[in-house]
Amino acid sequence: MGLKPPYLDPALPVAERVADLLGRMTLPEKVGQMLQLNAKEGVRHLVEDLHAGSILHASPERVSEAAVLTAKTRLRIPLLVAEDCIHGHSFWEGATIYPTQLGMAATWDPELVERIARATAVEVAATGVHWTFSPVLCITRDLRWGRVSETFGEDPFLIGELASAMVRGYQGDGLDDPTAILACAKHFAGYSETQGGRDASEADISRRKLRSWFLPPFERVAKEGCRTFMLGYQSMDGVPITVNNWLLNEVLRGEWGYTGTLVTDWDNVGRMVWEQKVYADYAQASAAAVRAGNDMVMTTSNFFAGAQEAVAQGALTEAEIDAAVRRILTLKFELGLFEDPRHPDAARQAEVIGSGAHAVLNLEAARRSLVLLTNDGTLPFAGGLAADAAGRGRPLAPGGPRTVAVVGPNADDAQTQLGDWAGSSGQADWLPDGQPRAMIRTVLDGFRDHVPADWTVAYAPGARILDVGPDPEGAFFPDGQPRPEVVVPAAPDARLIAEAVAAAEAADHVVAVVGDRIELIGEGKSTATLELVGDQVALLDALAATGKPLVVVVVSSKPLVLPPSALGAAAIVYAANPGMLGGRAVAELLLGLIEPTGRLPLSFARHAGQQPTYYNQVRGQHGSRYADLTQRPAFAFGEGLSYTTVDYTDLEVLTSVVDESETVRARVTVTNTGTRPALETVQVYVSDTVTSVTWAEKELKAYRQVALAPGESQEILFELPAADCTLVDAEGLRVVEPGRFELLVGPSSRDEALLRGEFTVKG
Repeated sequence: MGLKPPYLDPALPVAERVADLLGRMTLPEKVGQMLQLNAKEGVRHLVEDLHAGSILHASPERVSEAAVLTAKTRLRIPLLVAEDCIHGHSFWEGATIYPTQLGMAATWDPELVERIARATAVEVAATGVHWTFSPVLCITRDLRWGRVSETFGEDPFLIGELASAMVRGYQGDGLDDPTAILACAKHFAGYSETQGGRDASEADISRRKLRSWFLPPFERVAKEGCRTFMLGYQSMDGVPITVNNWLLNEVLRGEWGYTGTLVTDWDNVGRMVWEQKVYADYAQASAAAVRAGNDMVMTTSNFFAGAQEAVAQGALTEAEIDAAVRRILTLKFELGLFEDPRHPDAARQAEVIGSGAHAVLNLEAARRSLVLLTNDGTLPFAGGLAADAAGRGRPLAPGGPRTVAVVGPNADDAQTQLGDWAGSSGQADWLPDGQPRAMIRTVLDGFRDHVPADWTVAYAPGARILDVGPDPEGAFFPDGQPRPEVVVPAAPDARLIAEAVAAAEAADHVVAVVGDRIELIGEGKSTATLELVGDQVALLDALAATGKPLVVVVVSSKPLVLPPSALGAAAIVYAANPGMLGGRAVAELLLGLIEPTGRLPLSFARHAGQQPTYYNQVRGQHGSRYADLTQRPAFAFGEGLSYTTVDYTDLEVLTSVVDESETVRARVTVTNTGTRPALETVQVYVSDTVTSVTWAEKELKAYRQVALAPGESQEILFELPAADCTLVDAEGLRVVEPGRFELLVGPSSRDEALLRGEFTVKG
């Protein structure tokens, strides 16, 4: 019986094991290790013929089949199994589906986001999946873009805080932790800076602009240990990100010293041939991708032949392929997959997937994600309720029976409430009906479950949003992928509106739940408009005309343009696809069983013509409005109301003069002047008053969440390193320029909501 080869000896250093294994591999086996292939059509060909190093979009049955096949290969190199576990284990039936990343961002709570990622990793690891393509660090600016819901919003600082927390949660105590999964920072970089909101369009963006806003969150997670990066689809300065030497080698691997693994996005290498048309064939494209430093090539099966052909032509050396394979194998050894391939564990799955503890966390996340945008005093209903022993509402003050009319197309649409990357969202075919309905509580469910026993809940859908039809350009893209169907706004239906109006007229409270649907969300599904689609505006107009107090709940993937009937409603709540228990959280909020604590991580536009919409605009435009319409957002970054009022007073900068190595210290007093408790998000912005280059008027630099009992005051002390008060100068260097700065403290980014102090950085 032969001795085990060195690469199978766990006592040896990883580098030795990698070197030994690499020396035993043929060129096809090396190229295969660089392939991450779609398992939708089966896995045998991928494992046996293409020697795939990784698979994705594999059903539970195919994950198990792939493990058996891999164990029979010559070198028995374990697969890396990857999946888009974006806000929970997206495509595992019965997994816990949390609010989308945008919903998580509305909590402004890194500790909560870390707990969500940790719980997700625990569920994912039990199913034989090792790698999640999350978090997304893209900056939302144009709301028409289809992937807004996958982001943490519009601010680089907040994105960095939350993305770092998510990476820590996924990767746990280290890759040898059996519940750890690989985090993936995406999409590197500038992918969200689209033209006209069109997904994956050329990012017309300078290197200085990249360094100013788009790169800082990625630099932070790179230096904090995020083990993988995914590259964006787009080109920049005419060069696809996949082969952008400046970005990948000079900045990421050079300046930042990043040693992790790079993976392309879906068919990036192929797109350089058939879509971007910068290479004539797959040999050229494959050679360029390897030389640029790509390690894992996602779903470009032609890379297998293309890379080998490039070696045969002399356009690529085997040593260049070895560098990529070395990084992939290192990752597999560090995960311990050669000793424990971490195959699916049925007993562990039964213990952790959809567990009670994760449901409790999910409800906490849903509650914290809700943002109260307006309120004329109508909320909470009946002055608020207390929960009885059965979990139903109990009036805090005497009051008779009431009727709540819950209407609108998203009031009882369970799968829409989950948003993108969640069961029936279209990326996986083994959950055609989505996540189990019994695990989901819609807004209608929430009211039925939590109103007092003598209250009545009426329901009418009121309107439809859309139909779908075939894309007139054909059923498939040039690479064979199916084109998404085209959205056709639903035709008006007077009967549906009449039913909703009748329900409203017979009710004491009217809750209209509107928004978008999965057909309007995601890759390749950017929208030309931000208005409510279908007959939703007509529904809101008709409900407003009844004169009954109207509460509008927006369940949507992104901020939408709301009509006057909504903006003039008694209250507006934004629920950014709040997950499985989001409907319960909405009902609890409106009934006063919980307090509103969410704050907007991005701005709401008043019209689509405002795009891009974000608070930290660079100074210099003429005026502050269009000739015909305002530029002022409907709701600004950082905004959100409580059921009480909080006053900010006595801002004092304690260190009025500092040098770059010192810390700015300031204090402010916040007081709950109402009768209900609050969790106030105290926000700190900095404005550099005179700059050598044009720069943002203000930038978020710190924040603190403070619990305040009714009548309570707290003095909050902030410490801000002067080294954080940077800009990127004309040479592309991030520096602190001496001079006068303003410190702005308040409840949102609105100028009129902020107290102002001053400090000077000495030169």
